[in-house]
Amino acid sequence: MEGASQDVSWYAVRVRSNFERITSISLKYKGYEEFAPFCKSKQKRSGRTNEVEYPLFPGYVFCRFDPGARLPVLQTPGVVSVVSFGNGPTPVDEQEIANLKTLVQNGRDAVPWPYLRVGQKVRVVGGPLHGVEGMLVDLKNNHRIVISVSLLQRSVSAQIEPEFISPVL
Repeated sequence: MEGASQDVSWYAVRVRSNFERITSISLKYKGYEEFAPFCKSKQKRSGRTNEVEYPLFPGYVFCRFDPGARLPVLQTPGVVSVVSFGNGPTPVDEQEIANLKTLVQNGRDAVPWPYLRVGQKVRVVGGPLHGVEGMLVDLKNNHRIVISVSLLQRSVSAQIEPEFISPVL
């Protein structure tokens, strides 16, 4: 397994349009730990309603690897580049990935959300998302928690019950 080391970081990998799933599967096949979160949406076409899956971060897949040995990642089908600033790839914060994984694994109704720079940071203190941190927003009288990936300046949100949140000081 090429990417199965515990001392490596998560990186955002830029992929071709609509290649998120293919790239994710290819990286996994190569032995890398990857994460490509998807969400579901209902679409009406020709009088029928279908459930469609689409990526929470279109054009990106997260992958854990050693940045000094990134050539196999770059040679994966669909990969355009690794998100970098300066001399090399920039890692994604481990807690942001953990928050996203918890959100997706608990089947919450996560949807892409505009990246927020201001707002109150909150921590979930109960329920299935216990321990997740994000921003609290109000949408049509429903509380939602917004989880952001700073490196990509992208966010996702999910509905949260107000009694399960506490401000982060």
